Amino acid sequence: MNFDFYNEIKNILISARNKVYKTANLAMVEAYWNIGKSIIEEQGGNEKAEYGTGLLKELSKQMTQDFGKGFTVTNLKYMRQFYLMFPNGHALRDELSWTHYRLLIKVENDNAREFYMQEAVKSQWSTRQLERQINSFFYERLLSSKNKEQVAEEIQTLEPTKKPEDVIRDPYVLEFLGLTPNDDFYESDLEQALITHLQKFLLELGRGFSFVARQKRITFDGRHFRIDLVFYNYILKCFVLIDLKVGDLTHQDLGQMQMYVHYYERELLNEGDNPPIGIVLCADKSESVVKYTLPENETQIFASKYKLYLPSEEELLRELNQEYQALEVGKIEKENIGDMNED
Repeated sequence: MNFDFYNEIKNILISARNKVYKTANLAMVEAYWNIGKSIIEEQGGNEKAEYGTGLLKELSKQMTQDFGKGFTVTNLKYMRQFYLMFPNGHALRDELSWTHYRLLIKVENDNAREFYMQEAVKSQWSTRQLERQINSFFYERLLSSKNKEQVAEEIQTLEPTKKPEDVIRDPYVLEFLGLTPNDDFYESDLEQALITHLQKFLLELGRGFSFVARQKRITFDGRHFRIDLVFYNYILKCFVLIDLKVGDLTHQDLGQMQMYVHYYERELLNEGDNPPIGIVLCADKSESVVKYTLPENETQIFASKYKLYLPSEEELLRELNQEYQALEVGKIEKENIGDMNED
């Protein structure tokens, strides 16, 4: 097949997909801008954030009932603020997502906000790139730097670039469209197989584990995190949070699990629940590691009790390594069969 011919067909499809992503994204941004406008008008044009909180609660309850997630009081406040900060709806850019705008809303300096918006469009920043630039005071650093090109280019090595399909994977977009996120978006084949095995192993262990969620999403200031597995242990009366890392374990991974544990401890415990426990698993060819994260102010009594009903580090390591090795062998066998078929 002619290479140029295939590239022409490929570019047609890529262009069409990009158009679909942009259309869905712009429709969502425009809808939220109009919702913000309607809220302000209903509140009589009062710009104070605390004004009309009762209206937002009532609106949130009804919209959640009719349209599902995505319409919390917090999100409605963002829509309201979105309209106030970008009163000219015609100036909205289809290159920027709702998550981009949520980040821009937090920039208090008007000049800096306009700069970040224009630069995000021109340089095609992902939301993570924009967030890092804002948090690292890119605008101020650029103004004071003599080597402006180097400062501007550093973000490309620090954060992944934006892909058009990221728009469809964005939980805010999925909520807007009334779709349920597909867990496969967030797991590689290897991760999916290991997580499935761990889920089955813990449920078959017979120590009080009950499955709660897979790829459980929690959101902080517009940034989304996903916990690979969440269980509830009805003997210990606590949540057990598990994160799997394929590759080296870092301090950031452990810190992230601490954040999950603290979040559950403060926001999601029911009456009578004990503090949650976090487990970080690292699956790697060279070395596998298991780290437990106990809640704040845990006592030795709690720690001893946990050890009776949670799998030991040795048990988890054994299961993880056996499944990892089995998957690697299976992968090699498939590749060998494929090579034989080609021959």
